[in-house]
Amino acid sequence: MNKISTPPSECSEKGSACGSCSSASCSEKAVTGAQNKVKHSIVVMSGKGGVGKSTVAVNLAMALTAEGYKTGLLDIDIHGPSIPTMLNLQNTRALSEGKLISPIEIGDLKIMSIAFLLDNAKDAVIWRGPMKAGVIGQFLTDVNWGELDYLVIDSPPGTGDEPLSVCQQIKGSFSALIVTTPQEVAAADVRKSIDFCNRLNVNIAGIVENMSGFVCPSCNCETHIFSSGGGEKTANEFGVSFLGKIPIDPAIGVASDKGSAFVISQAKTPVAKAFLQIVSQITEACADKCNACCAKPE
Repeated sequence: MNKISTPPSECSEKGSACGSCSSASCSEKAVTGAQNKVKHSIVVMSGKGGVGKSTVAVNLAMALTAEGYKTGLLDIDIHGPSIPTMLNLQNTRALSEGKLISPIEIGDLKIMSIAFLLDNAKDAVIWRGPMKAGVIGQFLTDVNWGELDYLVIDSPPGTGDEPLSVCQQIKGSFSALIVTTPQEVAAADVRKSIDFCNRLNVNIAGIVENMSGFVCPSCNCETHIFSSGGGEKTANEFGVSFLGKIPIDPAIGVASDKGSAFVISQAKTPVAKAFLQIVSQITEACADKCNACCAKPE
């Protein structure tokens, strides 16, 4: 494994996340670690596994990049990193620049995962909480992210070490995006993620309902395989924004296995359009927050 040293980032702009924003207060509030300036981080969370959280994170990051935002994608799932496989990077290894780690780049997207530091992709990472917290801190500060509009952080499911570590160590503007599926058993765990965010004073960007209905490609009939409406119901119950529904499309699984981002390779499909609508809501909310911040007197 490449050497990882010591463990231990407010306002956003568009394209530079609000291109007209030149306020000194904005630049002072940007995340700074090494020479990094990350204007807004999005922690993609889920209450339980199997809801397609990593798929949402990858396609969210790719969609932001396609919209012209400088974007990074950080995989903090230490024990089961899936981002490298979903982007066909499982045999890629990160290099160091002095004391900094260079992220892997696909076009304008910068990516980092523990998998890029392993000698063998099949190696198990057998670490306790403090070790994981230290490495997550380094991923935030010692990776050469440069200037980013958005850093999308794919967190493992639940409310344990990894999401806690990242939420405690980010010092700039950030929010949580919670992914669920429609059925009650998943929505029940979303409530725990909301409670987690409330206890840590983490802003919730909204809830995304994944695997929300299957539209038959032959007859266009919609079937709700996993019930319907659990994500929206939970969002309304807790006064959280509901960002939208992403239907099931078998092509998403095929694209992920091939290492191809669905939102780019199948840009004209209803699923890709659903991702883009979610991205639009997130970036508009960040721009509004930036404008409100910049409007405040010094």
